[in-house]
Amino acid sequence: MTILGLPSDRMIVMGILNVTPDSFADGGRFHTTDLAVARALVMIDVGVDVIDIGGESTRPGAEQISTDEEQSRVIPVIEALKRTGVAISIDTKKASTARAAIQSGATIVNDVSAGLADADMLATVASLGCPYIAMHSRGNSQEMGSLAVYQDVVKDVLAELAERAREALAAGISRSNLILDPGLGFAKEADHNWALLNNLDAIKELGFPVLIGASRKRFLGSAVNAQSPDDREEATVALTALIANQGIWGVRVHSVRPHRDAIAIAGRLR
Repeated sequence: MTILGLPSDRMIVMGILNVTPDSFADGGRFHTTDLAVARALVMIDVGVDVIDIGGESTRPGAEQISTDEEQSRVIPVIEALKRTGVAISIDTKKASTARAAIQSGATIVNDVSAGLADADMLATVASLGCPYIAMHSRGNSQEMGSLAVYQDVVKDVLAELAERAREALAAGISRSNLILDPGLGFAKEADHNWALLNNLDAIKELGFPVLIGASRKRFLGSAVNAQSPDDREEATVALTALIANQGIWGVRVHSVRPHRDAIAIAGRLR
């Protein structure tokens, strides 16, 4: 399926741009408009497909911020980048921020709550007519750790994702605009994440493009004894290479060039 004219012959690379002081991997590095725009231009130069701009950290334990604060962080960056022609995603749980971002030049809404955090989100996205990434999660950043309890994580996540997809379609979001994300690390322990990655075919069988966001997360570090997020980059690239030929729509990552290279090499092997 082609979305926004993005490549359909390979897995796309979504570059993470956190305009925040407290995100787990890069909080504070790009927290001003100038720093964020400069970082985005570097990603564009090395071939990013989508830039995912977020103004509120979703790491476990993160404090929620006001809508005004979130928008003051992301809207100037979106406005500065819209003239580059790159596809821009807004990473938000708030319907009003999603609307403001799309009106300012973003083209995709990426919602880690799949519409559960804001009752107006699904109808808002439907009215905007833009692609929507619905991610599986449970609870907010403060409580998700206590909700990582499953009878069968693959079956449970699939059932909950399928329900969010049904709600999105019922709200008027076009099937061709819906993308699903299993939400690695969100209300999930390391073994849960590995189980989901070992069952990507089952996630694809839900019938929607699939986005995977594993970049520099703790469960990768536990497999290679890498403590800091930066030290988990090589493990993230390895995962990208391993799933590049499995029919996954895209990966959401902190760096761009290594992942574009991994996808290219996987493509040649295919």
